[in-house]
Amino acid sequence: MPDGAAILERQRERESAARTYSRSFPIVPARAKGMTIVDTEGRRYLDCLSGAGTLALGHNHPVVLEAVQRTVGSGAPLHVLDLATPEKDEFTDALFATLPGDFADKARIHFCGPAGTDAVEAALKLMQTATGRRGVLGFTGAYHGMTAGALAASGGVGAKNPVPGIAADVTRLPFPYSYRCPFGVGGERGAQLSATYVERLLADPNGGVVPPAAMILEAVQGEGGAVPAPDGWLREMRRITAERGVPLIVDEVQTGVGRTGAFWAVEHSGIVPDAMVMSKAIGGSLPLAVIVYHEDYNEWLPGAHTGTFRGNTLAMATGTATLRYVAREGLVERAGAVGARMTERLEALRSELPVIGDVRGRGLMIGVELVDAEAEPDACGARPFAPELAAQIRDACLDRGLIVELGGRHDSTVRLLPPLVITDEQVEAVLDRLTDAIAAVTATHFRGVVA
Repeated sequence: MPDGAAILERQRERESAARTYSRSFPIVPARAKGMTIVDTEGRRYLDCLSGAGTLALGHNHPVVLEAVQRTVGSGAPLHVLDLATPEKDEFTDALFATLPGDFADKARIHFCGPAGTDAVEAALKLMQTATGRRGVLGFTGAYHGMTAGALAASGGVGAKNPVPGIAADVTRLPFPYSYRCPFGVGGERGAQLSATYVERLLADPNGGVVPPAAMILEAVQGEGGAVPAPDGWLREMRRITAERGVPLIVDEVQTGVGRTGAFWAVEHSGIVPDAMVMSKAIGGSLPLAVIVYHEDYNEWLPGAHTGTFRGNTLAMATGTATLRYVAREGLVERAGAVGARMTERLEALRSELPVIGDVRGRGLMIGVELVDAEAEPDACGARPFAPELAAQIRDACLDRGLIVELGGRHDSTVRLLPPLVITDEQVEAVLDRLTDAIAAVTATHFRGVVA
């Protein structure tokens, strides 16, 4: 094995200050299979990050490897810009077969640059072109990417501070985050107030909102801390936008391909958006991003959104294999059942470990929010964020052979994104290691609370 310490040192010396995951996980993965990563020192880890949700089938799944080997061995062109290929045709068939029928029947697909953020840019540009408008409706807590338009529509302010005017055309709306309700009431009432606020703001001629080109939202906010939107609230957003002729874009980059217990997260609510943004798992672990949208919005000219790496033949082949395997093997239903089991067990820990303020999510997209258990709760029962504690728990998990990452406000939420192929044995191992890490880090604090 190469010298892992030397590799890490060279990375620190040569890579940019913007690197992120390598700061949280100072390891050098050398081999990986399924949910297991082995580093250069021979240490084994259960990967509950899965490439931020990219690895639906885990690392190096046999159907993915077979698709790579078959495609490379066939002599297929690996790069042809946006020319038609058999691999692209097959991928489009496989993807459309997973979509709600009333959406797929009149859908168009556009292949974007290989990252989800470029697909967000394409979706926004498409709707601005089709409507002739500029503004965008975005939500608190949202994350859509790091390019200019996607960053503007996102909620976090840290990356925006150095970029003057980045969000000038975005109207920020309150997302229904029950544990920390923006209206201070929580639960179903908070979601109702959010919907009422949105509707009245858009109807108010003095509300300051120029008719927008689109609304963009996540059915479950991922980087925002695994915060699920209530189904009824999503149906209200669909009604409000449809009545006003505002296209609705749903960002399914992290929620797609079965992660939430439905193939696409919009299926839980039954809404049909005007456009869906897709990336991560659709490429079967290789870079691929697309938007699928209603044909009525197909208004742009040739070259209106282009890019060199739209023709990733290998990603289309591995994506096709992944989409079909997830559907064939019932992994969507399993994600829902396993996720519910994990969430139930974590919820039960709240009484034993009071630093767990909230457990939430959908399917295998789970968030555990850490709080200062000694502080007084607010009107909704939420205690203050505990970012330092969360970071210590993440490190303690790594020491125990478990990779988890943080998200949400102040990075105080431990996020669980295991692959859909996680076994029952691995489920227990993940929960045991996480529980042990939380208990160990908070042992002194917890005894003080009990006393």
